[in-house]
Amino acid sequence: MGRIIALHSYKGGTGRTLLSINLAMIYANQGKGVCLIDLDFRSPSLYHAFKTSAPQRRSSYWFNDYLKGDVEIQNALVDVTGKYVEKGKLLLGLANPSTEAIRDIESMDRRWHMRALGRILSLKTSLIQDMGLDYVILDASSGLSFSAINAIVSADLVLVLMTTDPSGVKGTWRMTHELYELFDKKTFLIMNRVLMASTAQRALAKRLKKTHNPFVLDIIPCLCDVLEAGGTHMFTAQPDHPFMKKLEIIAARIESS
Repeated sequence: MGRIIALHSYKGGTGRTLLSINLAMIYANQGKGVCLIDLDFRSPSLYHAFKTSAPQRRSSYWFNDYLKGDVEIQNALVDVTGKYVEKGKLLLGLANPSTEAIRDIESMDRRWHMRALGRILSLKTSLIQDMGLDYVILDASSGLSFSAINAIVSADLVLVLMTTDPSGVKGTWRMTHELYELFDKKTFLIMNRVLMASTAQRALAKRLKKTHNPFVLDIIPCLCDVLEAGGTHMFTAQPDHPFMKKLEIIAARIESS
């Protein structure tokens, strides 16, 4: 049985989308079936990252259209297998990046988001059971928006990203005890962009384990070329890059969890 994984963070700027993209591509290149969905409707980025064409045909829609109930999930996905991965399958659920679409989603009330939650929950059946995919990865928005909470509720596993920024650490700690525990979610923490030597990183991980209930899955150091490449760069063409080595370890740990 496949799994739904949500990547979430208390604040923006933690590298959440970067990890979502590269983690999805790692699994796909391992021969797995993966669907990567952009649930950050306030700041959509997957459309630009994968440089796909805007939907123009009746058979191609945005993920927004699926949440509205206008189309079935098969019509809201873009297959980029072959273009970006050599093995497996990689499907994308793209959030509409237009200003009008962003305002439209932001204006939706709680009742609409509750209906949207039902459609996200149904992905367990449509994508994993019926289509046989191994992973559905949700790139959630940061903070406590309706769409972020829907991603958390729908997920089998939540990967929470944070940096060493003090306010982010405190906010993540509060979310751990007030949100993830409330929904009884299996949660892993990932420290990203850490400016420390390996010995100090291990000490930080040990200290975090004492103050955070979720297991600290890994610590990713701050790498200048990763920052320069941008938050949506695809590193799978650089398998020996330190960032990719870390992500491969994280992918393996998720599989064995």
